[in-house]
Amino acid sequence: MINKQSVWFVTLFSLILVLSIYYVTMKDSSLAAILENNNSNTTVPVNVDVEESSLLVSLRVSEDESVLKEMENYQSILMDTTKTTEEKNNAYNSLMALQTKKSDEEKIEKKIKETYQLDSFAKISKDTISIVIASTDHSNTLANNIIRSVQELFDEEKYITVKFQNA
Repeated sequence: MINKQSVWFVTLFSLILVLSIYYVTMKDSSLAAILENNNSNTTVPVNVDVEESSLLVSLRVSEDESVLKEMENYQSILMDTTKTTEEKNNAYNSLMALQTKKSDEEKIEKKIKETYQLDSFAKISKDTISIVIASTDHSNTLANNIIRSVQELFDEEKYITVKFQNA
């Protein structure tokens, strides 16, 4: 019986085969003309303005990379046909926990932005929440207020730390 996967494989393989034969049988002069046209079109100067990234952006990027690696790992377990149902269930639950954690971190950052008009980065690890605030104001009162407002988002007690970094 022919399935979709086999049909797609044969189709793509045929396409690659036809393109390979076309490339091999092309005359050298035709190939040189194509390469010259491509080179002449790519000499247009482009101005790119790159802003210096902040500490919060670098923290977010590194966190996102680690989360993506974990997600890929769990997804590969889910797609692996040799894994047991229990292993797949554990991977699925871990994947859902990762998404919940990411959602909670975004809620914390949104609440801080709405309440205090401050940019922040939040990271949740088990019952610990670490918050980095981009602000020149390093007030203990502000830190306590942020801790209280973040704790309101959760039913269970969390250990919350607030760290200030110059914006």
